[in-house]
Amino acid sequence: MPYRTILSASVLALLVATPALAHHPGGVGGIETSGAIATIPATPLEQGHAAISFFYEYIKLGGLSDAALAAAAGRHEHVHSIGTIQSPTIVGGLGLTNDLSVYLSLPYVLRTDIREGHHEHVAGVAINSVDFRGDSAGIGDLTALGQWRFFNNRTTGTEVALLFGGKAPTGRTNVHDDLGELFEAEFQPGSGGWDGLLGLAATQHLGRWSLDANVLYQFVGTGVQDTNLGDRFRYNAAVSFRAIGWTDPNDPLHAHAHVTPSRGKAKAGHVHSHDHGPEPAPPPQFKLDLVLELNGEWHDKQVTAGVVDPNSGGNTVYLSPGIRASLGNVSGFASVGVPVINDLNGLQSKPDFRVITCIAASF
Repeated sequence: MPYRTILSASVLALLVATPALAHHPGGVGGIETSGAIATIPATPLEQGHAAISFFYEYIKLGGLSDAALAAAAGRHEHVHSIGTIQSPTIVGGLGLTNDLSVYLSLPYVLRTDIREGHHEHVAGVAINSVDFRGDSAGIGDLTALGQWRFFNNRTTGTEVALLFGGKAPTGRTNVHDDLGELFEAEFQPGSGGWDGLLGLAATQHLGRWSLDANVLYQFVGTGVQDTNLGDRFRYNAAVSFRAIGWTDPNDPLHAHAHVTPSRGKAKAGHVHSHDHGPEPAPPPQFKLDLVLELNGEWHDKQVTAGVVDPNSGGNTVYLSPGIRASLGNVSGFASVGVPVINDLNGLQSKPDFRVITCIAASF
């Protein structure tokens, strides 16, 4: 499709596959040169092409007050507050065929300003206070994604793909806080468990416009500290507009040739075409896309040793305007997401906003 260049659109959106609802990064990014940012499209990499991207996600959370944390501790509730979640990530992809691509992603996960209510009895008196536990940082879990485009109608510009894959427990799970205590599983950079991924993606090209949508379910396995962080279901939709650099696919391509009078005694009207050899490659074209997305995520409640945490899980939807620029085989994007739905269970730090930036290259 002319709207896409060599690479697929933001197929790597799931590859930092742990969401903010569990106080993990949300998982967005891509290695494409046009199209949506956090929504996974149906367009794979072309056969034999590879790509690499470096992206950074920043989530600002509305921290809970010390009073709220202390009050929860008095009720014997496990409640905590987090300031930010930050995740620089490296992602690579390879086109095995024109309809089948594979992708790998490895994040570094940082959570800052972790605070927690503390309840104790001193000389028979109940005391509720707040522990400042500091930051948690380390390598996260490795995620692999396969994308198989099983429907591709070039006439209508419609594509549909199956998404499948999993997450391996490669991340760090032994981080201690400033007090010398081991962080709970939900604060560790890695989960310690194996997860499965299954979903669908669809794309519709409409000239300068492109519509993308996807759903993806993550089957979360029990990991470190006998904790299951809860299944996740991500659902996204995006509209993209090629503001600069769009080429009409209906424009004919004209071969370069020129006509000269014949030499010698050739008959009048004889023409002679000259072959000047291969044409030089055209200069890289600058492209600019404007993107608007809805990025939703439902997260099941966390279970530790059979006990369900009532202050976990819920549903968040971001409204995310963004911009993507590309020149040749290099592209970059930035997106800012603002929650329009922040329906979390119990008492939790809710996302205030999310920023995603990325630079990518194709080969």
